Amino acid sequence: MQFFSSHLSYCTNIHPAETWEETLVVLQTHVLAVRDRLVVEGMLAVGEAFAIGLRLSAVAARELLTGTQLAEFRHWLAETNTYVFTINGFPYGSFHGTRVKEQVFKPDWTDTDRLAYTKDLFLILAAIARPGTDASVSTLPGSHKTFHADESEILKNLIHLAEWLNILAEETGLDLHLGLEPEPLGHFENTAETLAFFERLHAAAQQPELIRRHIGVNYDACHFALEFDEATASLDALCAAGIRISKIHLSSALALDPQDASARQALRPFDEPTYFHQTLLQARDGSITRLLDLPLLFGSVENGSLDLSPFREMRVHFHIPLDAEPAPPLRSTRSETEKVLAWRTENPSACQHFEIETYTWGVLPRGLQRPVEEQIAGEYRWVIDHAQPPQ
Repeated sequence: MQFFSSHLSYCTNIHPAETWEETLVVLQTHVLAVRDRLVVEGMLAVGEAFAIGLRLSAVAARELLTGTQLAEFRHWLAETNTYVFTINGFPYGSFHGTRVKEQVFKPDWTDTDRLAYTKDLFLILAAIARPGTDASVSTLPGSHKTFHADESEILKNLIHLAEWLNILAEETGLDLHLGLEPEPLGHFENTAETLAFFERLHAAAQQPELIRRHIGVNYDACHFALEFDEATASLDALCAAGIRISKIHLSSALALDPQDASARQALRPFDEPTYFHQTLLQARDGSITRLLDLPLLFGSVENGSLDLSPFREMRVHFHIPLDAEPAPPLRSTRSETEKVLAWRTENPSACQHFEIETYTWGVLPRGLQRPVEEQIAGEYRWVIDHAQPPQ
């Protein structure tokens, strides 16, 4: 849907689907149900085109590119007055109902399988995107720190993609761009590391202008809040460095006082086995301690190897619906998402792609769960209520 001069969608990675057949069923059921609900609730005008933030696995992407599937999908989009402007290309394989955790970073950007998958996603966008528009794919931040990846291979593959995208963009007349999504314990994870990575990427490229045009950042409000990076300063710094803001994920993380034993106890229902829940603690001197996952936090506190007394704030990578604050003593980082929306108001041309991303619906504690269409509509309402027209 139109979001002032930009586009707003929700990411379909909230719905389990790994094959193209399963993905199409999601689009025909959940996505159209969300659209219809937004119309009924007055958030989408009757007859207004509805934007889809599509998630495709590598299997689904390859299936969509075979036979007449893509032509049939293009017809379905026209018939339903829907359009795709962005694809989430971070999860390569299964994303629900199994142990995802570090697997979501595999294959990483040292692997040509990741490059081939991302090309598939752009070929799909080139075929279905509306003429004269821009289209984006979001992806992982190169690799995961625990993989000890060879950065030279990451740079090589990204440079190759930028050169390939430039050719495809010239052939199609589309503005095509990839957004690398910093995440806690990713190859680069916060503002400072992102700036340093892109400086190395630009230096390694023979045509750095192609990198600036086609490779940027997918700014996830949850992830940067986890890093204790203030949103306005972070976005300003990325733009000042000439890094494209490819897409912005409107999302929120868990936060709590680590000194509060009742808050730590309230956190336990969020310890589930599917996704990584990286945990970051900020000390009173501003330094940050990072833990790979929630079980490591609880185990370290219980065995006495982690003293929580120096820390004033704890944040946990667990996407919380924007319109549903967890009950005290837990809270969220939603105020940072509000800053992102305020920054957009003051910088309306800096980013055209916005996406609501709360993929953890299926593993939320029962007190936060609602019917999925109700949750998504509630998040749209929150975004619309907190967004102001561009200045």
